[in-house]
Amino acid sequence: MSAPDTNVERQKKDHKPSLLGIGAAAIFGVAAIALLTLMVVDRASEDDTAELPATADEVQAVINGTAD
Repeated sequence: MSAPDTNVERQKKDHKPSLLGIGAAAIFGVAAIALLTLMVVDRASEDDTAELPATADEVQAVINGTAD
């Protein structure tokens, strides 16, 4: 069976707001992913120095209450 009245030009005109909305959402999604990727890459280049884990002696000093 075929569609009874297939007028592509009229359908394109009738659905133009929906198609523009879908296109805008797609552009927004791509821009958001690109921005997120740039932020992650930028943060990865920072020279963050992590503190070394505490030694057993330092932990025991905190427990005993004799830590600095």
